[in-house]
Amino acid sequence: NEAMKIAVVQQPPVYMDKDASLERAAQLVADASAKECGMVVFPETWLPGYPTFVWRLPPGAGMKKTDDLFALSQSNSIDLSKDDLAPIKEAAREHSMVIVMGHQEVDGSVSGSTLFNSVAIIDADGKLLNNHRKLMPTNPERMVWGFGDGSTLRVVETAVGRVGALICWENYMPLARFALYAQNIDIYCAPTWDSGDTWLATMQHVAREGGCWVVGCATSLEVKDVPDSLPYRDELFPDEAEWVTPGDAVVDKPFGGLHAGPMRKEKGLLVAEVDAEAARASRRKFDVSGHYARPDVFTLHVNRAKQSPISFEQT
Repeated sequence: NEAMKIAVVQQPPVYMDKDASLERAAQLVADASAKECGMVVFPETWLPGYPTFVWRLPPGAGMKKTDDLFALSQSNSIDLSKDDLAPIKEAAREHSMVIVMGHQEVDGSVSGSTLFNSVAIIDADGKLLNNHRKLMPTNPERMVWGFGDGSTLRVVETAVGRVGALICWENYMPLARFALYAQNIDIYCAPTWDSGDTWLATMQHVAREGGCWVVGCATSLEVKDVPDSLPYRDELFPDEAEWVTPGDAVVDKPFGGLHAGPMRKEKGLLVAEVDAEAARASRRKFDVSGHYARPDVFTLHVNRAKQSPISFEQT
């Protein structure tokens, strides 16, 4: 792999509007292509927008409001059984670009109702290589999201190198990180809703621990970006001047060290040049799943069986 440019998205979606957000995503991919990027990374649940209402409504007292907002969020979620990511896959093909897309997924093939916090890795030919569902939603997120499983805990070979992703606070799970490190990862993506010094320090730590490029990104969202039509908008966002999330898009070098960003309270694309092979070379000193491992003392077992509440026998 030769050095290439990656773009980290720090623009809001059209909040809670799937179709309009898909159009905006395709335009952002085109903008990244115009900057000669070979890869673009979107934040956590960028499609159709992070359900921040779970943190802003009081438990119990706001249950009907939560139900109403959940229904709106659900109706704008991505259903892979209906190929809802088709516009993103087409953008990847058109611009020969690897796309990492955070999205809220509705499981149309089983329950048709349960939502997941997911991240898709799409290759430059438009093929969906992996769709990882967040293993453990955080705190009130469990009111809206189900749990993922080990079947998607994968690093995949792409046109720009070996790419993997964990979502938000999954990146605080040492064993989940190790599962990615042990798959010869070049570019580690951490789409999130988090920001600030503690999160940025974690991104630096992951880059050192894993000996890989690390891309951290959260949606950059101001209250003025939230449409007036959103139910309970004034209660959820009483301060019109608030930055709901400042973004903090960042790229860290293998074995640690700031490479680009953080981009804070700005909107646009953070562009950085990376060389995937530099990740492998950086692990000479410390290879957490290689020469620095002690399998005689520690081993990790990962259950990669896909979990389902039902199986149908053929008749």
